[in-house]
Amino acid sequence: MFNKILLPIDLEEEQSWAKALPMAQRLAGESGTVHLLGIVHDVGSALVAGFLPEGYEREALSKMQRRLLEFAKDHGAEGRIEAHTGHGHVPEVILRQAKKTGAELIVMASHSPDDLRTYLVGSHADKVVHNAKIPVLVMR
Repeated sequence: MFNKILLPIDLEEEQSWAKALPMAQRLAGESGTVHLLGIVHDVGSALVAGFLPEGYEREALSKMQRRLLEFAKDHGAEGRIEAHTGHGHVPEVILRQAKKTGAELIVMASHSPDDLRTYLVGSHADKVVHNAKIPVLVMR
């Protein structure tokens, strides 16, 4: 069993948590904690950011935190799921949060292979697996 498990999820994509959340909870056992991580993606450039309303990132992070807390309440035992938000490039945020929470394991879903998407942007799971200092369980 693991005491601290990091589970990055996309609340808009059920496949990011449908299999991964039950597995993370099982691996946490009766005494471990699952740390949910919702990520507000980096818009990528100052040019794009210039078109967004002032305070966009702050509001997006606040909304993400509220939604994660509601999700945790609906899907886990009280006190056994904690919600965290991050902002930036997805793999970097995951690795940074794993270190910050002292996670012993990262559990994450991987989308089915898509050659074009993988070629253009790469796989977040692949980048996490190759750069993590702790075990990573990738669910399909």
